Amino acid sequence: MGSAEWFNTFCSNIQIRDGGTISSRYKTITRRLNSDFWNTNSETSHSLYVGSYGRNTAIAGFSDLDMVFQLPSPLYHQYDNHIGNGQSALLQEVRNSIRNTYPHSRIGGDGQVVATSFQDGITFEVVPAFRKRDGSYTYPDSNSGGSWKTTNPKPEIEAIRTRNTACNGNLIPLSRMMRAWKRKWKVPIGGLLIDTLAYQFIIGWRHRDKSYLYYDQMCRDFFRFMKNQDKHQAYWRAPGSGQYVYGKGLFQWKATRCYNISLRL
Repeated sequence: MGSAEWFNTFCSNIQIRDGGTISSRYKTITRRLNSDFWNTNSETSHSLYVGSYGRNTAIAGFSDLDMVFQLPSPLYHQYDNHIGNGQSALLQEVRNSIRNTYPHSRIGGDGQVVATSFQDGITFEVVPAFRKRDGSYTYPDSNSGGSWKTTNPKPEIEAIRTRNTACNGNLIPLSRMMRAWKRKWKVPIGGLLIDTLAYQFIIGWRHRDKSYLYYDQMCRDFFRFMKNQDKHQAYWRAPGSGQYVYGKGLFQWKATRCYNISLRL
């Protein structure tokens, strides 16, 4: 088997296979929340895949699926003026809504999300949020007495999609392969940082418009790009949104090891 065929098979093997189950649960949760908060039975309105699944960079065996659900704006003022931790109270209201559909699932509502765990190991993490005029979202954080935070996932999703198209569909496979590497090598790096670094790297890679035949070089060169990242750098800027993406550890060390291995192959 040549390298192009091997990488083609590898990229196929790490793709998510249970998209139908994920879609069904996503629509069920969305319909329940729409019924309780918007008086509609829509399975798609006010809801958005975010995180690695939304950016299309998740791989088989992933455990957390992130989704944003937009709530009516009057609820923001209600819980912002709530006596005590209004953010926690809002999360509990959303939790109770989902529990009406999944009474036997383990559902937690604290921190920043309402998490519903299923027996196949996938957890849906719902971020209840309020859409702002600029398209970003305000969401609750119940930690430390409660506060509001901002996230802006749509520009990130669009930036990844646009650059992937501009690079002959090579950005998303690179991000997915690096997730498999992270899992195998237990690399201390978050998924959004993988996508951010892959996004930065591939636009300057000379073979970005080529096919699987060059994927061995793509991985080698990306390991070199990662190992050369400043070890003292605390954060990077996410594509599209520009939000801070903080490091979780010195991923550069394992990138260096893998780069050196690639030179011997």
